[in-house]
Amino acid sequence: QVQLVESGGGLVQAGGSLRLSCAASARTFGQYVRGWFRQASGKEREFVAAINWSGGSTNYADSVKGRFTISRDIAKNTVYLQMDSLKPEDTAVYYCAARPLGVVGWTWGQGTQVTVSS
Repeated sequence: QVQLVESGGGLVQAGGSLRLSCAASARTFGQYVRGWFRQASGKEREFVAAINWSGGSTNYADSVKGRFTISRDIAKNTVYLQMDSLKPEDTAVYYCAARPLGVVGWTWGQGTQVTVSS
């Protein structure tokens, strides 16, 4: 089973930027979707962004459109989440995820904390 490892979280002031990275252990992502989710304290995990690994098409939660950008580096088997214009309400543990196309269940990374101070 593929393993996912996130990095790049931290503390930033409102209006600042962070870039998260998610490296995958297996190179079998021809028909996969890679995504980012987040979970704030006391709340349910929510979708943030996703990218089709082979075609590169993307989609975003309305709350992050225009501020976050998901991208991939096929050679490095890594997906990124560039987060700009961060707000305190973006504070959460961010999880990288992957699933084969047509499969419902996700494989999860361990999560990385993002804290945005006001």
